[in-house]
Amino acid sequence: MLANYRRLFAVPHVTSLLMWSLIARFYTPGLMIAVTFLVQGWTDSYTLAGLVAGAFTLGMALVGPLRGRMADRGGGDRLVLVCGVVFTVGSTTMALLPASWWWLSLPLALGTGLFGTPANQIVRALWPRLTRGPERQAIYAAEATTQELLFVFSPILTAAVVAMAGPRYALLMLGLLGLAGAVGFAWALRRAGVTGPGPVGQEASDGAGADPARKTARRRSLLSSPALCLLFVMCLLIVSGVVGMDLVIVAWANELNAPRYVMVLASVFALGSLVGGAVAGGLKGVPRLPLRAFGAAAGIALLVPFVPPITHLPTPLLITPLLFVAGLALAPTLAAVMGRLGDTAPSHRRAEAFGWMATAMSTGGAVAAPLTGALVDSNGIVGGVSGAVGLVTLAAVLTLFLRRPPTGEEALSVAEAPGDPSEVSPPSPAGSGAPMDAPSPIGPTGTAGSPLRPCDP
Repeated sequence: MLANYRRLFAVPHVTSLLMWSLIARFYTPGLMIAVTFLVQGWTDSYTLAGLVAGAFTLGMALVGPLRGRMADRGGGDRLVLVCGVVFTVGSTTMALLPASWWWLSLPLALGTGLFGTPANQIVRALWPRLTRGPERQAIYAAEATTQELLFVFSPILTAAVVAMAGPRYALLMLGLLGLAGAVGFAWALRRAGVTGPGPVGQEASDGAGADPARKTARRRSLLSSPALCLLFVMCLLIVSGVVGMDLVIVAWANELNAPRYVMVLASVFALGSLVGGAVAGGLKGVPRLPLRAFGAAAGIALLVPFVPPITHLPTPLLITPLLFVAGLALAPTLAAVMGRLGDTAPSHRRAEAFGWMATAMSTGGAVAAPLTGALVDSNGIVGGVSGAVGLVTLAAVLTLFLRRPPTGEEALSVAEAPGDPSEVSPPSPAGSGAPMDAPSPIGPTGTAGSPLRPCDP
């Protein structure tokens, strides 16, 4: 089962890029916790706290595609550094606000979120340039799995600082960690020599005799592809459910006046996802995405009968075994979706595609924050958990419309192509090999099909 990982980490620069991109993203899971405790303490309202936390993620969502296009044109290292500096200044300003000026936290959070780290979309767009064949499948699984380490340690560290020093200091700490990660990731990008423009594959060549239809497809928005749109919506819904669960855990611990519970409950939930992703990344064969997605929904649904007000446990720690089970299918599901997107997007527009994915994920967090806050305020903890179940279940239903993956330009042109798009044959998967500077062949990477069925607007 470890063979895929051994081949993967033998590829030059993969380890440093993965490590520093994770450090640059370290603050993101803890940000919701620090902001929720801070604003709830100011306003005594989870709904308002959710609105401010959602403003951070909404800001990130608004600029995802734009930053992706900037990264595709080169200068990703400079982009990461600028975002890191501005985000740290904004989060520090918010941490120093007087409680009576809490209303300023909403526009400040939105503006600061515009400069949230683009490390995730940049590094995910790089994997097809550095890996191919089995290594490409393994790297998306490895990233989704190791990212769960952030959801283990970031909440632990953030909740510990909240408990010992208060949410202001927790927010200051996260801003400084974000700056340190941005500097390290920019250095890793330069060292790997991948700060230049994204490669243009054979399907994107503008040479003489190029197919005019393909030129038109290259000019169209990625949102014109039903295949990509369905993947983006799935990401939005899954992340909405996961963020909703994180906020439910914070609310439950806050109601018990015991912030220490956040450290344990959030970490166990993330640990289940980490274990599931680690196992899934080493498995051979094509992942069954519908099975993974419905498994994720079923796992969260197991929690509903055991949370207040349905059941009042002597201690929330009794639910940790179920939280571990609830997280098992999350990383495998997201890994399959990311791998599918890497195969489906055009080679010269992958950073933009992952920018849209980042926008979808950020929008999911922005939607989940006030929605979960309102459900908790009106129906208690069970309301928040039920909302998360509904969101992930809807994402699972969308997987039923998935088909095998097209190539990048086929994904853009399928909506206008005559005939049955299911008859288009994808290229054969590339075998494993050394990293290369030119674009790697686009082919299946172990993620089950991609949506080719046009959907109604």
